[in-house]
Amino acid sequence: MIIIHARFQVNPAKEQAFLEEIRPLIEGSRAEDGNIAYDLMKDTEQAHAYTMVEVWKNADAVAFHNTSSHFTAFVGKASEFLTAPLDVNSYEASSLSK
Repeated sequence: MIIIHARFQVNPAKEQAFLEEIRPLIEGSRAEDGNIAYDLMKDTEQAHAYTMVEVWKNADAVAFHNTSSHFTAFVGKASEFLTAPLDVNSYEASSLSK
């Protein structure tokens, strides 16, 4: 399992546009084979900061996602909305048995 945290620092004047543009990315990503979770979280301590929390079945699912039309369309526009470079961290993980 691959877990990705992508942190966005959004320009306050463009926050609503950011939220509108990211919606198709979320919907398309959730529909992909190999996606387990894809959720945008708003930081409660830092204004205009968001983290996309992604969980993927494996690296092949991530590779497919990174070439999808909804991903490439958003990435092509992302810099219009951000005040800092996108900060992405990726982790390999496994579920703990209960």
